[in-house]
Amino acid sequence: MTHAERHIVETYSELIESLNSASKLELLERLAKSIRKGRKSKEKDFFSSFGGLISEKPAEEIIKNIRESRKFREKDLKL
Repeated sequence: MTHAERHIVETYSELIESLNSASKLELLERLAKSIRKGRKSKEKDFFSSFGGLISEKPAEEIIKNIRESRKFREKDLKL
């Protein structure tokens, strides 16, 4: 935990102490929910980045279209 994060936690802690028990419980539930949501969201984003292309076209046609859509300038081809 960085110094800035530690300071933020201490500041929030002081604010939370002034709340009643019901408000503290509500806050605790929301914090727990946001932690679970964040973890699931990151995992979902990671795993959804994998997979194949969904298309009705055969692979050969997709490859042909990709190759035909490439445009090179002669300047880019010189070394």
